Amino acid sequence: MRCSAKARLSIPSSSMLQAVKAPAPRFRFGHVGWTIGSLLVLVAIWEVAALIAANRYVPGPMTVLDVMIREARNGELWSNIAATLIRVAFSFVIAMFIGSAIGLALGRNPGADRFFDAWLIFFLNMPALVIIVLCYIWFGLTEVAAITAVSVNKIPNVAVTMREGARALSKDFEEMATIYRFGWWKTLRHVTIPQLAPYFAASARSGLSLVWKIVLVVEAFGRSEGVGHQLNIAFQLFDVPMILAYALAFIIVVQIIEMTILQPILSRANKWRR
Repeated sequence: MRCSAKARLSIPSSSMLQAVKAPAPRFRFGHVGWTIGSLLVLVAIWEVAALIAANRYVPGPMTVLDVMIREARNGELWSNIAATLIRVAFSFVIAMFIGSAIGLALGRNPGADRFFDAWLIFFLNMPALVIIVLCYIWFGLTEVAAITAVSVNKIPNVAVTMREGARALSKDFEEMATIYRFGWWKTLRHVTIPQLAPYFAASARSGLSLVWKIVLVVEAFGRSEGVGHQLNIAFQLFDVPMILAYALAFIIVVQIIEMTILQPILSRANKWRR
């Protein structure tokens, strides 16, 4: 009996065998790690290209960083970025409000959709530069002209996306809300808005990336401050380090807004589908 007990104690259990056979936990690099690694490789390639070119028109990363730090210390960088962000915010809100209203109206009214579809196609294919020039001619070199030009360029994109969202609204959910007597407010809050939220978030995300670019063009053409204005001055002086410094600083700010505001909103908008 003692021998058998000792034999049983000496035989490893199945859980012990699984623990021995289980592979050691591996380090997971993760999305952030891949992003940082990829950017470091890009910076290294940039540095090598600058060394090979040995030209003032191909500055290295440290040269651009020095210019960025200098502009940040004298306050020019922050004041110009702030001016651009204010224009972006006003243009974005106006375009999202008007574009969403137009898109929902067309999506819920087939007759109006058929009539105004040609209008949407026309404005979607209108070059942004033409709208910018016309707004400056009609309204002068003012903030109203700048914000109007950016908003008009963005409204058709929002309208098209929200029109598709309005078309995709489930009739089954609407019938359910009618049967259970939700009322218009409860139906809007619990039935309509959750279905439209992904389309609104998608149009906001794609629209914001378009608004950034158009605002820079607007500032380069007719404003006395902003990132676009600084890029225009640097272009006239062939100051490539200045161009890259402002471009990189603006890209960093945009990415921070993207990761801290837009991505959480988009994730929350699509949460109801899971």
